Amino acid sequence: MSTKVSEPAFQGVGQKVGIEIWRIENLQPVPLPNSDYGRFYSGDSYIVLKTAGKAGAYRYDIHFWLGKDTSQDEAGTASMKAVELDVILGSRAVQYRELQSHESNRFLSYFKPCLMPLEGGFSSGLKTDENFETRLYTCEGKRVARLKQVPFTQSSLNHDEIFILDTKDKIFQFNGTNTNNQERSKALEVVQLLKDKYHDGKCNVAIVDDGKQDEKQQSEGHSGEFWALFGGFASIGKKSASEDDIIPEKTAAKLYCIAGGQIQDVVGELSKSLLHNDKCYILYCGTHVFIWVGRATRLEDKKAAVQTAEEFIVNHNIPKSTLVTRIMQGHETSLFKSNFGSWTSASAAAPFEGALLKQQAGLIKGQTKPSPVEEEVPPLLPVNGELEVWHIDGESKTPVPKEDIGKFYSGDCYICLYSYDVNDKKDHYLCCWIGKDSIQEDQTLASQLTTSMFKSLKNKPVQGRVYQGKEPPQFIAIFQPMIVLKGGLSSGYKSYVADKGSKDETYSPDASALIEISGTAIHNNKALQVDVAATSLNSYGCFIAQSSSAVFTWYGNQSTVEQQQLTGKVVEFLKPGAPIKLAREGKESLAFWLAVGGKQSYDSKKLTQEVVREPRLFEMLSNKGKFEIEEIYNFEQDDLLAEDFMILDTHAEVIVWVGQSVDPKEKQNAFEIGQKYIELAASLDGLSPYVPLYRVPEGSEPCFFTTYFSWDPSKATVQGNSFKKKAILLFGPGVIEKHDNKPEVNRGGATQRASAMAALTSAFKSSTVTKTTTVSAPRIFNRASQRAAAVAALSNVLTAERKGPLPDSPPSRHLKKNPSSGPNSPGTNSGIVDQAAAAAPAPAPAPAPDPSPVKSEEPSSAIENNEVSEAANETSEPNPETNKEESSVKEPEEDEKGCEDTQSTYTYDQLKAKSTNPVTGIDFKKRETYLSDEDFEDVFKMTKEKFYELPRWKQDHIKKKFDLF
Repeated sequence: MSTKVSEPAFQGVGQKVGIEIWRIENLQPVPLPNSDYGRFYSGDSYIVLKTAGKAGAYRYDIHFWLGKDTSQDEAGTASMKAVELDVILGSRAVQYRELQSHESNRFLSYFKPCLMPLEGGFSSGLKTDENFETRLYTCEGKRVARLKQVPFTQSSLNHDEIFILDTKDKIFQFNGTNTNNQERSKALEVVQLLKDKYHDGKCNVAIVDDGKQDEKQQSEGHSGEFWALFGGFASIGKKSASEDDIIPEKTAAKLYCIAGGQIQDVVGELSKSLLHNDKCYILYCGTHVFIWVGRATRLEDKKAAVQTAEEFIVNHNIPKSTLVTRIMQGHETSLFKSNFGSWTSASAAAPFEGALLKQQAGLIKGQTKPSPVEEEVPPLLPVNGELEVWHIDGESKTPVPKEDIGKFYSGDCYICLYSYDVNDKKDHYLCCWIGKDSIQEDQTLASQLTTSMFKSLKNKPVQGRVYQGKEPPQFIAIFQPMIVLKGGLSSGYKSYVADKGSKDETYSPDASALIEISGTAIHNNKALQVDVAATSLNSYGCFIAQSSSAVFTWYGNQSTVEQQQLTGKVVEFLKPGAPIKLAREGKESLAFWLAVGGKQSYDSKKLTQEVVREPRLFEMLSNKGKFEIEEIYNFEQDDLLAEDFMILDTHAEVIVWVGQSVDPKEKQNAFEIGQKYIELAASLDGLSPYVPLYRVPEGSEPCFFTTYFSWDPSKATVQGNSFKKKAILLFGPGVIEKHDNKPEVNRGGATQRASAMAALTSAFKSSTVTKTTTVSAPRIFNRASQRAAAVAALSNVLTAERKGPLPDSPPSRHLKKNPSSGPNSPGTNSGIVDQAAAAAPAPAPAPAPDPSPVKSEEPSSAIENNEVSEAANETSEPNPETNKEESSVKEPEEDEKGCEDTQSTYTYDQLKAKSTNPVTGIDFKKRETYLSDEDFEDVFKMTKEKFYELPRWKQDHIKKKFDLF
């Protein structure tokens, strides 16, 4: 569909993945330079377009951002131009109104770690004072930060917020007593951003804890320096409530129709049938105001709908922080659809498909000579692990003999444990497999026994539940081959069949059987027993037909070489040494047709490839006992916070990630939480209710989870709550420690925790590296005032230890963050993370829990810490590498799409991770950028531009395939 573009500023929009921004100037949209992305002036209005997906199937989100001081005319222009932009894009974008200080998480996720609010605007000349102005900000949010400038006065401070004081020579982070670790962690990233972006990486940083200390405690060290800027220490209180602090609560959804600029109630139970395609509607549910626009609605009515919604908000005294979203018919979001009890969704996949995994590549119709199929193999578990399988029978599990591992009966349930070594550590993949004809008692017991094994393995394995017909690649790959047979061996299944008076169809090597082979590679080479009938045959597969006297292998004309090879393995597995008679399609013998019950017509259809969907990440919330989810947009590894349950939905599997600081009792609910999510997604998004479900504990993330992130293994090994982890990654290992309200100071150096705090507050110094001394750490007894006392001690430590630059310490090299890097640029803290990774302590082993499936889990020592100030149970070793040059120098940041044009290029063989002639001195995380354009297209079969339009997880998939990861 092509739409004439009347607005010159919108020429060629939406043709590449990423964001595009326009500012309203003189009531016209003007493209914003990339260098200004993330800088929004309070006196202006902006339009932001987010393009995702791939060419030919792009998805669009349009946001119009209204500064608190923008004019009514500019705000109205932004709203109308957003509608025009949507029309240009084919009327399929979702539109969002974004008010300054009340932006949606989706919008803020484009500008991680935060959006920078600035005073002034285009009409007032865009203030550009060269003299540095000290600014005080509040910083709110745990995954995306809302930064708000407040008056630089003592009266702005309170116990309930985090404040960032940005002065010319030092940035202070003031942690209010009532703030949580997740918010403090995110604030550290904002401090880093301010330092790099506005101070050229040359200012100092100090962390000041509130703690409600007395005046004496607050008059020393960094606390004293902080309070001096406000004229001296003064008591502060709680945050004063304002209109901006009103948090909307979800209410029963109410539907209104917009007709002639008037709003009319819609009576009746909410259902899709109430929405007519030539009208606009308002759906109000407390937290959101949705504007639904029918396809046949006139353009004038589309534009007027947003203004009508604004009037609706004012007339009904709805808090201005309520999110306003405009949705076109046919492009409804899951959040919108969740308010309708009878919304028609895509039908969920059948629970147990008769056909196996879908073919990944097809052959030309009529082709008679099959050729090898080249397909992308997903991340699989390491080979050469140890596999154990148990069969559920009665009230216990029975080990499956090694010679029978790989045989599954559809009337039974199994437990599989695969143990393997990775990075000098023993990991476990633990799953229960549920046959489609198994009885409920066996399914329940399999689940309970799997949970008991999970606990006996110290709550460390990846635990999964897999239904027949929905086996994921990593499960199939550990069996060579995997065969699903009819019937069952358990006593419960036998009794069930007998009670029904049904025929027991359990597979026997001596009876007639027909087995379909559909696998083409290690991750999908599965076989399935089907009905003995010629109608079961398919030209795109291979089959094994066995009778009491013979075994036939049948090759369809469109079958692949891989299928034919697997057929021989399956025969040898089921009937070792049996002679095989080959039958090719169109050349079958009479004996073959007799073995399959007589000649009949059959299908020659190739199963289509399943559509790959973008993975989605959600946080699981419990609001007044009600289960809720919140999507994390543009997610990354840093969004996995130690205090949370997270859900990764790839549509092929659902993974519940459990943070190490989650309450141990709540951890037991991981599968229940995952199941609730599956039920919700099945009703709204067409997710199969039988999708594989996994529980992944933090620190045990498998390859099929990490592949969806740009994964840094060093982050996963750091123990503690989210603030402590972030502090360690940014500033090195160690936490604050105090005893009896007095800081301990060692004349030869600070205590372990005091010196770590010194590292915390001086880590950004450009020319000083402080050595630390490790001593045993006493326990914490008073958490509330501990932080302030430690900060007071810090002043003495720094006075004694920091007399000037160490002679052997080279100056740190700071790199200013490129403002034009946009939302997909490398993380601001990458250099610090890299240098701290080697010093991070290894996780402490957790004590073995009670193996009983009904008892609560015991907390491990590694997850007991809920505050950065809590005592650790282990002592960190001093890092002798602290003063080496490489630990104090940041890695150069590069644009995600490659290095500068002047960089050297190398051959593909040199750049491969397993090269016999490897190149040195490059950024090994971006090997592909060193290929010439010609070599890049030769290897990846696409241009660099097309490659970088792909989502990051898909880029990583492809790089792994070509050994460039």
